[in-house]
Amino acid sequence: MLSKSHCHWRKTLILKCPLLIMLWKTSWIHHFNSGLPKIGSRATKCWPISRPASIKQLARHWSNVPFLTVPPRRTPGKPFAHRSELKQAKRIVVKLGSAVVTRGDECGLALGRLASIVEQVSILQNQGREMMIVTSGAVAFGKQRLRHEILLSQSVRQALHSGQNQLKDMTVPVLEARACAAAGQSGLMALYEAMFTQYSICAAQILVTNLDFHDEQKRRNLSSTLHELLRMNIVPIINTNDAVVPPPEPNSDLQGQVISIKDNDSLAARLAVEMRADMLIVLSDVEGLFDSPPGLDDAKLIDTFYPGDQQSITFGTKSRVGLGGMEAKVKAALWALQGGTSVVIASGTHPKVTGHVINDIVEGKKIGTFFSEVKPAGPTIEQQAEMARTDGRVLASLQPDQRADIIHRLADLLTDHRDEILKANEKDMEKAVTLGRLSQPLLKRLSLTTAKLNSLAIGLHQIAASTQDSVGRLIRRTRVAKGLDLEQITVPIGVLLVIFESRPDCLPQVSALAIASGNGLLLKGGKEATLSNHILYHLTQEALSMHGVKDAVHLVGADSIRDSKCDYPAACNAMETLLIHRDLLRTPFFDQIIDMLRVEQVKIHAGPKFASYLTFSPSEVKSLRTEYGDLECCIEVVENVQDAIGHIHKYSSSHTDAIITENEETAEYFMQHVDSACVFWNASTRFSDGYRFGLGAEVGISTSRIHARGPVGLEGLLTTKWLLRGEGQTVSDFAEQGSMSYIHENIPVPQRT
Repeated sequence: MLSKSHCHWRKTLILKCPLLIMLWKTSWIHHFNSGLPKIGSRATKCWPISRPASIKQLARHWSNVPFLTVPPRRTPGKPFAHRSELKQAKRIVVKLGSAVVTRGDECGLALGRLASIVEQVSILQNQGREMMIVTSGAVAFGKQRLRHEILLSQSVRQALHSGQNQLKDMTVPVLEARACAAAGQSGLMALYEAMFTQYSICAAQILVTNLDFHDEQKRRNLSSTLHELLRMNIVPIINTNDAVVPPPEPNSDLQGQVISIKDNDSLAARLAVEMRADMLIVLSDVEGLFDSPPGLDDAKLIDTFYPGDQQSITFGTKSRVGLGGMEAKVKAALWALQGGTSVVIASGTHPKVTGHVINDIVEGKKIGTFFSEVKPAGPTIEQQAEMARTDGRVLASLQPDQRADIIHRLADLLTDHRDEILKANEKDMEKAVTLGRLSQPLLKRLSLTTAKLNSLAIGLHQIAASTQDSVGRLIRRTRVAKGLDLEQITVPIGVLLVIFESRPDCLPQVSALAIASGNGLLLKGGKEATLSNHILYHLTQEALSMHGVKDAVHLVGADSIRDSKCDYPAACNAMETLLIHRDLLRTPFFDQIIDMLRVEQVKIHAGPKFASYLTFSPSEVKSLRTEYGDLECCIEVVENVQDAIGHIHKYSSSHTDAIITENEETAEYFMQHVDSACVFWNASTRFSDGYRFGLGAEVGISTSRIHARGPVGLEGLLTTKWLLRGEGQTVSDFAEQGSMSYIHENIPVPQRT
């Protein structure tokens, strides 16, 4: 089977049309920057080509060999706003909590987890990033060593006194934490050194206390030491000096520019800010920050946390080990965020994610809790869906008369606000006519008139009357046995998603039907009716408010472009090229796309045709076949759908192509004529995945035509063979003069049990 590898054949395209926009991903080979960065620049870092014989030679070798591709050092002082930007992080602090480093019995280290963490840090270090580790574990490691020594000493003494080798009534005294730390610090560091050596990386230990940060000279010395280690490509391993650590200070920290070093959470935050780190990854024994203690059934993991949201969190008890707890982590994270460092809190102990949690966070995947200063203007689609489900359940529990009241109220609002609705619709019509994007039949559907609104109000009153026979209607009743009756009644489905195009009058109609049937509702309308849809949506919410279920209906948007490019830009199904219909240039919609890409910090490369329209254009693309695998994409202009298809067939690798359009005829033409493994209409290219296709899993995406194509799951790993059972027949028996002839009769295939 000729199939292209999962890494090298990544093709994706989206077309948007009124005609179109097309996004497309391509790469015949991975594209690397062949230019060598300037030696000695802070933006250069590399992996030595050959391994020197000694540490001294290693340092000299690092200082003279040009470094490979490295993420550039960004301007410090401003944290990343979105997860997709985390891939740009160059200087990263990884904080390992006590529960991550230690075993479940709190005596000894979790060597498997620690080895996995070291491997991930090494991979990132060898990519040219500057990695620092703030670690716990010295006390646990020392406790293990001291317990072993005490037990051994007791067994020898007992044997001398009793003459027996049996260990009787042996007890281990309570071990003082400082003594354990003193015994464990050297062993912990020796373990780190041995593990990093496997990846030809040097590590260095730094022990600090809170007092070290109060002395200005010591702070400068510490900063200088860390910068020198990073310059030499050495990974600093930082820990509080628990052998001499003073008692924690009163709760006067976390204010202004100072944070007391009470635990390794605050230490990591302090170091991250002082060293101007791009990101702080805090690994704990929980998946991230929950809105309530994670042990509770209704606790929900918070994907993104914003300053000021602390009041919505109920913190639980501290971890089984360590000094912090989630509340301490959140305080330290917010302090670091204020200082310009992005923060992610995630699990370092979960068996399904620990092997790649650090790398996945850096890739921008939705793992743990991401702390951001930039709060969205409105709820996300996921949040809207959840609110619709919650208020939809309340809506379903209302009496039929109450649901009817809401619909009657909506009908009255359409009449009362007729002038505002028509004015908004007039603006939508003017825009559609100016752009010339809609045919006359579609313009007629977009148009609202007084007659249409009156007819719509009458229809809503009729829907309101039907609420009595909707929810709770008895369909079937069966007597199963004496005294045992069974009933079948109607109930709401739950949450509906309805997509409609250039018919704004659909919004109140569908909303009324959802209200009557007790369902939550998500509405996705066409952009040509934006103003009309918004005023009708707000009137719907006003009607729902009379019984406290305003959030049962939501008007949502789907920017397929953002999802295709920014959800996971390194994936093989991420967008690499965006083809835009010429008529969309210099329109508000096009400006929205460009603004969105700027906000997501996507670097734009202009195709030859697109560049010709611009006075000052982005960097012109070097090749229309480039796979970026990052927050970069090419934008090119096409004349029509045929031009787009020609572009795809010339430059695409036939992985995944998608069209975003309201024109069904154009979409069907595109889907029939684009010769790719996966072809989509009005859907993100990120859906091109074996798991999302229901294959359970995939081994890759095949762009060949034989024998598997697209996401390859279990069936794609199977082929066929032929089995023939005979009784001594020969080919000559079927010759012209032979005694036998071919029948070729189909035999029914027995069903497998």
